[in-house]
Amino acid sequence: MQTLQRRIEAGDYPPGTLLPSENQLIQEFGVSRPTVVAALRMLREQGWIDSQQGKGRFVRGRPALASLEQSRPGHAYLTSAETPSAELLEVGAVALPNRIAALLDLPPKSKAFLRRRLVSRGDEPSEIVSLWLPLDLSEGTNLTSAEPLAQGIREHIQARKGVRFDHVIEQITARMPTSDEVKQLGMPKNTPVLDVYAAVRDPGGRPLAVLAVVLPADRHELEDAYPIG
Repeated sequence: MQTLQRRIEAGDYPPGTLLPSENQLIQEFGVSRPTVVAALRMLREQGWIDSQQGKGRFVRGRPALASLEQSRPGHAYLTSAETPSAELLEVGAVALPNRIAALLDLPPKSKAFLRRRLVSRGDEPSEIVSLWLPLDLSEGTNLTSAEPLAQGIREHIQARKGVRFDHVIEQITARMPTSDEVKQLGMPKNTPVLDVYAAVRDPGGRPLAVLAVVLPADRHELEDAYPIG
């Protein structure tokens, strides 16, 4: 999907032209038909292309709302370097919570790699960011180091492990904080938190990682934008 977006922006596929067929994209990228169909559906929903029954998919161009895609929490934590001011709370192999196990398609209570940091904005704790990985993906990386990553998580893991981050499925839920979260975030115990779960998958849909971000609800506002055409 990102490659097609870049080609549209570069003018390789000008507005009004016919996009390559599903079969052509399957052959070029070496992925399954469901993956191609899902990418094309997302491009259509975001306003990059339009579908005409019996004719194919036509390029519309870069949508006006495309720049707002970068504001999604999961994307920001995957692509940005770690802030030096963040405090490392926990790192190592730990038992998986049920929800994270389901998102990684691993057995409940099995072990996975966890890197958890407390991020501050200004002088105030802002969020708790937890990166969960299958153990084999954490080996040979710098994720066990107490030093902050100088590059984004996505870039680091892809370079070290040869995997490809293709898409993210993001879920947001609300709940009351745990006693540890109240203490770490310096927040009232009766204030809810938002849980942002960003499940990262490869082009074939295989789970690669999960980012779980805990946000005090009184300090954050999440915004999204999408076309209605």
